[in-house]
Amino acid sequence: MSDLMVDLMAAPRTALWHACTRVPVAGPAEKVSTVLVRMAGERYECASVIAVLDDGQLAGLAVIERMFGATEGTTLRDVMNPSPPVVTPDTHQEKAAWQAVEHGEPGLAVVGVDGQFHGLIAPQQLLAVLRQEHEEDLARLGGFLHSVESTRRTTVETVRRRLWHRLPWLLVGLVGAMVSAGMMAGFESTLESNVAVAYFVPGIVYLADAVGTQTETVAIRGLSVGIGIRRILRREALTGLSVGAFLAIVMLPVVSVMSGDAMLAAAVAIAVFAASAIATVVAMALPWLLHRLGKDPAFGSGPLATVIQDLLSIMIYFTAVVALVA
Repeated sequence: MSDLMVDLMAAPRTALWHACTRVPVAGPAEKVSTVLVRMAGERYECASVIAVLDDGQLAGLAVIERMFGATEGTTLRDVMNPSPPVVTPDTHQEKAAWQAVEHGEPGLAVVGVDGQFHGLIAPQQLLAVLRQEHEEDLARLGGFLHSVESTRRTTVETVRRRLWHRLPWLLVGLVGAMVSAGMMAGFESTLESNVAVAYFVPGIVYLADAVGTQTETVAIRGLSVGIGIRRILRREALTGLSVGAFLAIVMLPVVSVMSGDAMLAAAVAIAVFAASAIATVVAMALPWLLHRLGKDPAFGSGPLATVIQDLLSIMIYFTAVVALVA
């Protein structure tokens, strides 16, 4: 198998993968009329552009329309574009297609770093690439699926398939609920000695979930348009700390007045601050991890993040209560 075929099989989304190799070629000194006669009766993958080669290297591209309008005795050097837009074999297909569009060319030459000609990307192939990339962008915006067809199938799939996609993640949530119940049972003596401790568990858990959901939405939206987690990590982490600090400051006097217990208020404030900060990190880490594993974050990150955030919030709160109140 040739090196070219190996490259083609290894990189299906590169310019080389889409390049047509059975195209008309000619030398720069050849007459246009001679080339047109030679092309008659031949079968090409793409014949809208003629590759003008000089010792195997691309000297220019000649558009077939200009050749038809050339006068007798005109050579390809006279009608070719000596500086056509070209791409390397490993150029991504989307970048290659947009380069052809920006230059208004009916075809795009694939040329190696040594100037060696590898083929032409035909106009219909460029359109197919643009359509494919456009559908993938829309699919990512709509839910991180690989194609619009996959998105449509998921939207209209049967109840059985819907359950198959959703129940495993919800079962993880069920396990988390059982674990949280066990954790609450472990602090039964603390709850019996001070019933007010239980009053603030739902609020702490809700606030942590709300902070995490906001971050998770930003993270998934960023991934859908190609913005990686690393680009938002620092600012979202600082936002989580700031939100947690603000909520803690607000809740400290409120809980103190409601419960009449300054130490319980301090425990609630500490729990809210820590849970909010941790929820932000969890909400960024899970979509990134699921995305890297090829899973759909739209199904999995919400339930899984909720379980982890709830367990951590309860653990942080009761640890603070034991340290400050009990």
